[in-house]
Amino acid sequence: MNKIISTAIAGTALLAGGCTASTRNAPVEATRYHLGQPMERTTIAIEPMTGAAQLSPEYQLYADAVGAELGRLGYVQSSSEMASGYIVAVSFVRAPRGEFRERPPVSIGLGGGSFGSGGGVGGGVSFGLGGKRRDVTASELWVQLRRRSDNTTVWEGRAMTDSISGARGSDPRDTAARLARGLFKDFPGESGITTTTR
Repeated sequence: MNKIISTAIAGTALLAGGCTASTRNAPVEATRYHLGQPMERTTIAIEPMTGAAQLSPEYQLYADAVGAELGRLGYVQSSSEMASGYIVAVSFVRAPRGEFRERPPVSIGLGGGSFGSGGGVGGGVSFGLGGKRRDVTASELWVQLRRRSDNTTVWEGRAMTDSISGARGSDPRDTAARLARGLFKDFPGESGITTTTR
């Protein structure tokens, strides 16, 4: 299942090009895979995926966002004294994707006149003043739900987006929440289909 997801995600381009038209963040693209079986609403334990970043403040943002969405779906996080029905493995990646310059707010045009008998010469040039440079950051959230009794992965998915520095909702907390919402929208989702959430 992991190989299938990796192949599907590799073929899905992040929307940095769409970001450059404005300072709005890109939509969230999510792909989910599951066994097509009923999923019991039971207890869960959220933990880092093997090889993922350890318990850092940024990881906790993503873990909390996943926990909030699963809670909305009827799952309950287990206490330390009680074994959970599912293990929820969480991984995330944030990486720079470059920058772009905003469209200048002011444009100045210089035009040329015509002269001479029976002919003329004309010309003109315009250029912009201002326009901030903004960084584009790619973010990806990867989640697996594994049945604790036999360690079978019963559902997994990845969600990705691009965010623009200074845009509303571009800080890591908001990005984590947007990715989690997109990933768990219409849970469990149609297996193998990529959806877009704006």
